[in-house]
Amino acid sequence: MRARDALAEAELRLNRAGVDSPRVDAELLVAHALGVSRTGLYADLDAEVGSLEPLLARRESREPLAYVLGEWGFRRLTLTTDERALVPRPETEIVVERALALLRGIDTPRVLDVGTGSGAIALALADEHPGAHVVGVDVSEDALALARENAARLGLDVELRLDGVETAGEGWDLVVSNPPYVESLDGLAPELEHEPELALIGSGFHERIARIARTRHLVLEVGDGQAPQVAETLRAAGYRDVAITRDLAGVERVVEGAR
Repeated sequence: MRARDALAEAELRLNRAGVDSPRVDAELLVAHALGVSRTGLYADLDAEVGSLEPLLARRESREPLAYVLGEWGFRRLTLTTDERALVPRPETEIVVERALALLRGIDTPRVLDVGTGSGAIALALADEHPGAHVVGVDVSEDALALARENAARLGLDVELRLDGVETAGEGWDLVVSNPPYVESLDGLAPELEHEPELALIGSGFHERIARIARTRHLVLEVGDGQAPQVAETLRAAGYRDVAITRDLAGVERVVEGAR
């Protein structure tokens, strides 16, 4: 099948499957099958596409595009992505942005990423603040294995440990976390059913981290509508300069505080 025909068929099938961005996803899938970039796809729409069907069927079943492609961009990095950890999301890039702003002027900070997953936050911080000693912890051995693969492939020096929230009490310049904060998958996108439940569903983690952490700065990602409550939790735990930052969609997404 020629690329132009594959594009049309993929877009039609993904639209029928309820995918939010069928054209973009179709372009990325066909480009991946051809081994070219999304923009490079249009250089030769008559090229033959031979291995699209398995990829398209997976996306049609609402498996996250990042898992189907096997990699995903996060800030300046391209990360290996699969079902062992959450898909790195654009809103989490704002978490990294705030963390970097707070680390500005600290040459060799000690930084902890609680619930590191694929290593996205930890690796982005190591990449963009080369003097930082970054530690990522997770309770999932599978997630840590993926994070180690990403660190090795990217050549970034991040210490990765099988550990939990208690590590935040060791003493840090900055603790950052995108903890589980979804109460239920009911009514949410079907793609979430493919992601690890351990990293998605949970409550009380923001409060636990705030209470346990011994840190100069704390940066937390929160769910839609959770920011005011988490900000109050930080104030009650003795944090000052508590602030809320919106993501690119305008949602209050990041809560930070200092001690």
